[in-house]
Amino acid sequence: MASYTPTVSIDDPRTSTGGNGVLPPLHDRGDDFGSPFFDTRLRRARLGLVVGLSGIAMIFISFTSAYIVRQGLPTLDPRTNALLHDWFPVPLPRLLLLNTVVLLISSVTMELARRQAARKACVQFSSIPGVSVDAKGEMSWLALTVVLGLSFLAGQWMAWRELAANGFYVASSPSSSFVYLLTGMHGVHLFGGVVALLSAGFASLLRRSADSQTILVDVTGWYWHFMAVLWVYILCLLEFVH
Repeated sequence: MASYTPTVSIDDPRTSTGGNGVLPPLHDRGDDFGSPFFDTRLRRARLGLVVGLSGIAMIFISFTSAYIVRQGLPTLDPRTNALLHDWFPVPLPRLLLLNTVVLLISSVTMELARRQAARKACVQFSSIPGVSVDAKGEMSWLALTVVLGLSFLAGQWMAWRELAANGFYVASSPSSSFVYLLTGMHGVHLFGGVVALLSAGFASLLRRSADSQTILVDVTGWYWHFMAVLWVYILCLLEFVH
């Protein structure tokens, strides 16, 4: 059987772009998105967010279990040595419904800011001439979200004052203690979201890199949505699980 052996050898491989062995220049992605690790940074940031949210979810799951179990546990009265049922439903202030509407609206404005930041990232990443995204619109949505978030926290404080005016304090009963615990812990975590929103706003004002701004707004947006869903869950738990 005949065999064929190639006799052509290439000692000095070169490109076909002029024969000088110089590779063609890479596409210019702009000053902000020149880093090829943007997608990797975004995935890592989202993964870190998922880990953090998992911890928060486990905290509130443990609170839920304690809330349900404590309802059926009697308490020993030291004066009579009798077991008493000391769990009394706490009438929730109607202001909490208004707070819920405010928080849901803030979730919508946060999503608008997140999507606008994502569109700005795509435009700057592709470097399409003549196409731009208004950064002022993104700042407006972020600022409105901050205002709504602070309004929600102020409404929670007013709801606490209404509970106290009706005689339901933190140490009044186990049921009132859980109301303050659940709403207070949610308020603390939501305030953390407000701080993250302010950081995103200052990053934009300080002209930080667009990829860092986009990642910060994206992660904060998903965190804010989680806080809105968590609040609806807490409200349903306090209202319907007695």
